[in-house]
Amino acid sequence: MIFKEERRFVAKTMRRLYAQRLTTSSGGNVSMKNKDGYIFLTASQTDKSCIKWQEIIIFDPKGKNLTPELKPSMEFAMHQDIYNTRKDIFAVVHAHPVYASTFAVTDIKPVSSMTGEARFVLGEIAMVDYKLMGTEDLAKACASSLQNADTAIMKNHGAICIGNSLFQAFDRMEVLEFTCQMYFNTLILENCKMLNDSELKKIDGLK
Repeated sequence: MIFKEERRFVAKTMRRLYAQRLTTSSGGNVSMKNKDGYIFLTASQTDKSCIKWQEIIIFDPKGKNLTPELKPSMEFAMHQDIYNTRKDIFAVVHAHPVYASTFAVTDIKPVSSMTGEARFVLGEIAMVDYKLMGTEDLAKACASSLQNADTAIMKNHGAICIGNSLFQAFDRMEVLEFTCQMYFNTLILENCKMLNDSELKKIDGLK
C-alpha cells in the first residue's frame, strides 16, 4: 500500500505553506488521517519547499511506521494526540507564520472578533502554554488546548490548526496569519473596532 493520492495531497499542502510564507524550508509539519485511520505525515529533515510525496510517512492505525526508511517528524506524538482527542478531525497543520509567531512571544492574545470571516473560519483562538518541542508534554498541551478550538497559538513556538480536511486546516492557518497581521496593525494604530457579542453570536450561528 503506497497511498499515493493521500501522500501527494500532504506534500502539496506543505509546499503551499512554504510558498505562502507561512513557514520556513525546515519548519512546520502537516498530516492527514484517512477514514481507515492511517496517518500521513511529513518526514523530518526534508526541504519543505519542494517536499515530494515519497517523503510523506505512512502510519497504520496502531501508530506503526510503514515507511521505516523515512524519519518521522519529532512532532508525530503531537499529531497523534490531537487525532486521539478530536475524533472529528482529519488534518493537522503546524507552521511558524511571522505574525502568529510574533504573538506567540508576547503576552498579547490575538482575537478573531474583528471580521466576520475571521470569526467564522477561526472561532476562538486558543493559546498553548510553552513546552519543549518534540516532547509528550507539548503533545498533551496542544491536544488539550484544541479540545474546544480549531486554531491555536503555541507560546514561544508557532501556530497549529486542525480541520475536517487538509484544505480546511490550511485555510485556517492562512486566515489566522492574516488576522494576526491585521490585529498587529490595529495595535500600532491604537484603534480597533470589534464586532459586538450580538454580531458574534449571529456568525457563530451560521455554523
